[in-house]
Formats: sequence, C-alpha cells, structure tokens
Amino acid sequence: MSTAKVLDPAFQGAGQKVGTEIWRIEDFKPVALPKSDYGKFYCGDSYIVLQTTCTKGGAYLYDIHFWIGKDSSQDEAGTAAIKTVELDAILGGRAIQHRELQGYESDKFLSYFKPCIIPLEGGFASGFKKPEEEKFETRLYICRGKRAIRVKEVPFARSSLNHDDVFVLDTENKIYQFNGANSNIQERAKALEVIQHLKEKYHGGVCDVAIVDDGKLQAESDSGEFWVLFGGFAPIGKKTVSDDDVVLETTAPKLYSINDGQLKLEETALTKAVLENTKCFLLDCGAEIYVWVGRVTQMEDRKSATKAVDEFLINQKRPKTTRVTQVIQGYESHAFKSKFESWPVGNAAGNPGTEEGRGKVAALLKQQRVDPKGAAKSTTPVNEEVPPLLDGGGKLEVWCVDGNTKTALPKEDIGKFYSGDCYIILYTHHSGDKKEEYYLSYWIGKDSLVDDQVSASQIINTMWNSLKGRPVLGRIYQGKEPPQFVALFQPMVILKGGIGSGYKKLIEEKGAMGETYTTEGIALIRVSETSIYNNKTLQVDAVATSLSSTESFVLQSGNAMFTWFGNSSTYEQQQWAAKVAEFLKPGVAVKHCKEGTESSAFWFALGGKQSYTNKNTPQDIITREPHLYAFSFKNGRLEVTEIFNFSQDDLLTEDMMVLDTHGEVFIWIGQYVESKEKQKAFDIGQKYVEHANSIEDLSPHVPLYKVMEGNEPCFFKTYFSWDNTKSLVHGNSFQKKLSLLFGLRSEGAPRSSGNGGPTQRASALAALSSAFNPSSQQRLSNERPKSTGDGPTQRASALAALSNAFNPSLKPKTSPPSRSGRGSQRAAAVAALSSVLTAEQSGSSEFLRSKASNTAYKTDVDRIVITPAGPSGPSSPQSEAGESNVFHQEKDAAADGAPPDTDGAVAEAGEEETTENVGEATFSYDRLISKSTDPVRGIDYKRREAYLSDSEFQTVFGMTKDAFYRQPNWKQELQKRKADLF
Repeated sequence: MSTAKVLDPAFQGAGQKVGTEIWRIEDFKPVALPKSDYGKFYCGDSYIVLQTTCTKGGAYLYDIHFWIGKDSSQDEAGTAAIKTVELDAILGGRAIQHRELQGYESDKFLSYFKPCIIPLEGGFASGFKKPEEEKFETRLYICRGKRAIRVKEVPFARSSLNHDDVFVLDTENKIYQFNGANSNIQERAKALEVIQHLKEKYHGGVCDVAIVDDGKLQAESDSGEFWVLFGGFAPIGKKTVSDDDVVLETTAPKLYSINDGQLKLEETALTKAVLENTKCFLLDCGAEIYVWVGRVTQMEDRKSATKAVDEFLINQKRPKTTRVTQVIQGYESHAFKSKFESWPVGNAAGNPGTEEGRGKVAALLKQQRVDPKGAAKSTTPVNEEVPPLLDGGGKLEVWCVDGNTKTALPKEDIGKFYSGDCYIILYTHHSGDKKEEYYLSYWIGKDSLVDDQVSASQIINTMWNSLKGRPVLGRIYQGKEPPQFVALFQPMVILKGGIGSGYKKLIEEKGAMGETYTTEGIALIRVSETSIYNNKTLQVDAVATSLSSTESFVLQSGNAMFTWFGNSSTYEQQQWAAKVAEFLKPGVAVKHCKEGTESSAFWFALGGKQSYTNKNTPQDIITREPHLYAFSFKNGRLEVTEIFNFSQDDLLTEDMMVLDTHGEVFIWIGQYVESKEKQKAFDIGQKYVEHANSIEDLSPHVPLYKVMEGNEPCFFKTYFSWDNTKSLVHGNSFQKKLSLLFGLRSEGAPRSSGNGGPTQRASALAALSSAFNPSSQQRLSNERPKSTGDGPTQRASALAALSNAFNPSLKPKTSPPSRSGRGSQRAAAVAALSSVLTAEQSGSSEFLRSKASNTAYKTDVDRIVITPAGPSGPSSPQSEAGESNVFHQEKDAAADGAPPDTDGAVAEAGEEETTENVGEATFSYDRLISKSTDPVRGIDYKRREAYLSDSEFQTVFGMTKDAFYRQPNWKQELQKRKADLF
C-alpha cells in the first residue's frame, strides 16, 4: 500500500526534526497536541507519541509509542494502534513501535517526560476541565521505580500506606514524602524528583517540603502534621499484593511465525536466518513480547499481526505488565538481538541506516571542502571539533612491561611504542584548582605476549589500588587508541618488533626473523592524520607499494633520513613528517622530496620503484548514539537495565554503570558499591564488550575504562550536562538528592557547592548585612563617610526583599505565584541592593573594592551563593574595574554546553540574564548557515546558532536556547550539523 493512501493530515511533516511529537485520539482521529500540553495524559484517552533521534552519521531513527489510558475505550485504543502503523509507513516503515498501558509504561517512554508523568482523571469524550480551572485537591501518590519512576494516585487514606513503598502527599501548603521502613533507597531518591516536579507545577516553585520516616516518631512537627492529616497516628497495614506487583520472570524465548493472523511455533534454533523478510514473527520472552516485521511485508499483514498479539496476550492470560515492542527488519534493537543464539553482524553497507548516515557524513565533508574519496582540496586545516582532552602541563611517565616487572622509559623514548610490547602510562595533572588527578592506562601491542598482557593488567591494578582508586584506569589496544591517549604523546610512533626480553626470546625460540626497529636499519613511517588527538604514526613495510599519494612518509636508511610528500598530502602532514624524523634521529639532516622528485638512493632503500595507491584510506565513522546501562547484583545474579535519555542524575551511587559511546566503553562505579563488586568491574566491562561484539559492530579491542564516582575525567563528563557541584555532595542517593533539594551543604564541602540552603542563606544575609552596616565594621568605619539620605531604610528594604526572595518559608501562604513572578521578585531584590551600592558609591568605592576582592557574589534564578574568591576563584569584571556592582549573574543550567556569552556573562544591575538575551545582534537563518550565499562576517563561527532570534531558534531546533544549551555537547553539535550551523 502506498504511503499516499494512508497519509493522515495530522501526520503531515512528522519526524522531520529531532524531538517529541504527540497526537491524541479524538473522535477516532489523531489530533496534534500543543507543546504546552506535552506530559499531560488523561486516563480516558489514547495517545500516539513519536520520538525522533539522530545518529552521529545524520540518519533519523524513530520510536512510536501508543499510550492507552486505563479508562480509554477499546475502540480508541484500537484506533491508536492502527494509526501507529500508518505513521510508521509514512516514516519509511522503520520505526520501533511500543504499546504503553497506563501504569505499566516502559522506561524508554517515561524518559521523554522526566521526572515522571501523573495521569489526570477525565478525557476528551468526558469534557474534562483543565487543572488550572479546578480547586486545589490534596492528593496521595505512590512512587515506584529506582530509575524510571512510575507515579500512581491512590486514595487519600491511611489504608493506602504500607511499609514497603514510598508515598508523596501533596497538600496546598506543604508536600510530604513518607518513606516506608522497607522501601528502597533509590526509590526514595527518585520520589524527591517527583516532589520537585509537583512543587514547580502546582505551587509555583514555592512551598515547604517535609520528609516523614516510617517508624520514627520523635517529637518532629512534620511527622505530627503528617499523621494529623490522616486523623492521627495509628499502625498501618501490610502491603496488599495487586496487579501492579505481578512481575513476570524473563523466560527462554519462543519464536512464532504469523500467517494471516494465526501463530505457529517455530521448532528451530533461534538464529537471525530463521526470520523471513516477507513475514511477521512473535518472540515470546515472558515479561516482554517482540513483534518482528519483515521489510517487504504488506500493510494488512502488519495490522493483522498487531491483532494477533492482542489475542495471544488474552489467550495466554498475560498480566498488564507484559511489554509489547515491534521492530522492523534492519532496525532491530540491541535488546531484541540479544535474545538470539547468533546474530551475525553484516557489512555496514548492508544496513540502510548506516549507509544513509555515511552518505550524509560525506555531504557534510564536501561542504567543508573535503573530498571523502580523495585528499583535502584546501591546504588550510578543516575547522573540526576537538574532543575533550586532558589538561596539559602534567607529568607523564611510561614503563615497558618485561615479565613481572616494569622498566621506566627514558624521556627521549617516551612516545615510541613497539607492537611486540605492553606499556603502562601514568599521567598526573591538575584540573583547575582541584587536587591531583590521574590518568592510568596500559597499552597492548598487537604482537605482544599474553603473559606480558596479564602482567600489565596485574601491575596496573596494584598501582590503581595504591592511589586509592582515584585514577581513571584504561585498557588500550594498538590501533584503537582514543583521542585523550594520543594527545599525551607528541609525537606517538608505533614501531615494529619489541624491546622486552619476552618478545625477543619468543623470536629466538621460533627461529623467526622478527623485524624490530633500530636506529641503523631501514624503516618506513607513514604520516596520515595531523590533529593533536589522532596524529599517531605507524611503521609500515619498507617497500614502495606502502606509499600513498595522499599521505606523507619518513624513510630511514641507516644514517640517512628522507621525508616524502605525496602530491595530494597536506601541508600539516608534511610538517608533521619533519617532526617525526627529528624525533627518531635527533640532529640528523633530513632530505625532503616531493612525489616525482625522488633520488635513486630513496628507491634503493625501498627495494626499487613500484606502483602505489593514490586513494585515501577509508576512516571508521561512528554513527551510534551513546548508551548507558545500570548493572546491579540481586541474590548473586547480575541485572542489566538500559537508561534512556540519560543524565548525570541517573548515575546513582549504589550502582555500577556501563557507558558505551561505541568509540569507548566506561565502567562507572558508585561510591556505595560494595568492595567485592568493585573488583569485578573490569570483568563486567569485558563481558559487556564481548556481548556487544557478538550482536553489534562494537570492536572487541575498544578502549575500556574504569571510572570511580567523584573522579570522572572530562572525556566521560562530555556525554552529560555535567554539574561539578553535585559531585561535592556526599551520602547515599537519597541523602544526595535531599541535600540538593533543600540546598544543604555536605560536610566539608566548600560553600560554592551549596544550593541556597538555610545555612547558606543565613550566611549570605549575614555577610550582606555586615557589608551594609558600618557599626559592624569597626576597623573600616572611621575610613568611610557617613551615608546620607535614607540609606539605613533602603538597606533594610533591600535585605527584606532579598530575604523574602530567597527564603520560601517566610513567604505568605497565598495562591501559587508564577515562575516569572519569582524571577521578578529576585530581580527586584538584586536591583534594590544595587541601588544601595550605587547610592554609596562616592566615598565608599574603596570599601567595596576590598569586599569584592575577598568575596565573589553570584546570583542565579534559584539561589545566592557566596564563594570565597582566591587566586583561582571567580571574579567579576565589574569588581576588577572598581565599580560598585559585585553581583555576577550566571546560568548554572547551561553548564558545560553553554556558549561563552551565555555562561558567566555579567548582567546589568537588576536585569535577569537569560540564554535568550545574550546581548548579541541577530541574523536570519539563511545568512548564518555555513553554505550561505550572503554570509555574516565577523561573528563567532563556532556559535552560529547563538545569533538566531528566539523565534527562529525555536523553529530550527524545536526548542528554546535554554533547553538547547542544557544538552551535552555532543548532542548540540549533532543538531547544529543537521541544521548546517556548524
């Protein structure tokens, strides 16, 4: 059936931008929801949710979810299922489809609406009222889930409570969290996110919060208030088992073929070859059911397969918790493929998504004047994104592993790696004003002995333990060196043979002519890449056929050194070849020759002139998005859960996580993981790599890192919108979230780690009061002129405004204010204080300068933070200029991803700085794109998107600037490339 025949007008233009799109079924037709209603789901309705993502290669990937409310009619639910199939056809028939029942949603679906969804009563057919039209009602919710949290409203009664779950009671003036005595720590932590959500959505961000612990009845007013709402304290009952608690175990998968809506069990081994592209299949895994759809199946066959699945669930009497996912041939999920005994990884060109991605990458390269089939067309370097690298200026130590010992390399040999050896590398450096950080890794040559590899692993683990687990620990295979590793060595040259006694002994025993690089022999070194993070050079066979017109080479022949420049090689390659020659033979005169001008001595060293290639070596293009998995042990059994749309908050301190970026694999270990489990981390990582290699195209030699919580390196943090202050809060996951919610400082943490809590607010007010009150500054009072006018009154007003703005508990219990109202109030407080400072500027600027030099004041839309300013501490440009305004407005949310003008920019007094108001001129999209016919001159070309107007930014990216800059860098870059704004 053609797409045109099934095209519903509501789906026009669907899937053309990265992000979420939602339709509600109204009168059996899909109707697009306004973005303001995203996240609102009514129990009486059914919805279709499309999530569009983009691979690094540029290809779009689709997930379609149809959500069925508990009170939705069967006809509406059926319409949602059918329309989902039609939407998939419009998108090219390659979306993964998911059925979502209210209360039993998949983790992936819930990840689009963090922290949670709370379905509302009513629906389209029942003529519901909008929440804002209703009177506030006290509601009781039960919160379940350690990662993706499921929130369900239960009757507001004592009988709803139990000792095993976490509950949130939302009243008009206060939100209570009740932690059952047997509840899970991580569920308690997630419930705090629900409280924050309720606080912002229904209380304008201002209301009191209380934690009530089951079984602890000390004289706490919060606990007393909580039980009064239930008619006084009395024992609560045991948890009653409901449908929500019935969780099927995952069983051995069974495969059924679907023919004309009928299921037939396939009595055969589960291999990829069983699946036929003209049929649909059902894979029954107990707790989850998959429907596999062949690429050339007819539309009617797909719809009948959907009905067959529904009948199967009824006939098998499966509970509502059973998950149903539909995958299309060629776009199977990792979870689906893992159910098969074998899933051969085909040629990359055979995957339509990969091929499309490579095509788009080629188009991008052409726009940057690089021919993907040949050499660079320009001698100027391409403006490419540099991955996060370790801070320079550190101490680099390298040892060669020789048996059970390690031998330190002399400084002049650091950077020379022999393929027959293993090496240990320790880089000690400082990041900002933090204590020493360590990068510890071992490099495995492709020809190295297994015994040396084992020794290297043992030695490096001993070193890691002696440094108390603080280093990032990596295992690096030859040929798969990651950017941060290569960048440590300038240059890095990989040579043939080995210098370890084990390798030499092996060669002698085999009687083989093992070639090892020597300073007197003949060697040919290839120079291809020149960026600081990929400029490793490699010794190749010293024959003319090894040459390439697109590269540069260094030829050593005894005491003679040549550099050879291919006609299509770049200027940077030629410069780097000269540097490598100097590194290998310092002080020796080098003979430079271009292709076609070689001397007879040059060809003699290579055994004579022969033909060679003039084409580029194809580069691996990573097109997969990063994936995060949680690993935990339950009754001695390893459990694995994927975290979708992950963020820093998903790194729970009780867990071990695996971050697979496809280029690297990290095992992240929380501080609260048991010691014996920490020792298994590398083994778990290795098992993951082996598994991913069997069903994905992940290399078995991918760099593998072990990272401890609190010691995350920059190249790990880049996959998150990282907030360093969160790392300074200690405790289990509940205690950490509690500290951040209440703004409490962790013990021993600097004040900058606070979140505007009671202690910090009191300190802030005291410091400000001291600054404005001459009587408290005896030493300075004689040097300052008396203030005139109504200074004291104004100071009091300023402090009152500030106190009222930043201390919610002092606010009158009135109707919930809007968020913009809160922002205005804080802006007014800052303006009032600024006006005090301005009034006293004459005669007291010296005093203010002395204050500013000792303390930097930062304000943002949620808190005031007082940070002691030292040599490396923050300082305001206005303070340095001696001006009176010592307030520095900052958007913490932008974190690492914000452009310079939106992160740390100084705002005018009383003005709220936002990402949308960066103080820059705006230009049209057509003029800002990289291939514009009328380009704008004199702008920061790495930040083209920042010059778009707010409305055009929303149109191009489908989100606000604030939301865009809150994303990790890699996601920003991906979207900028899609929009031709890179």
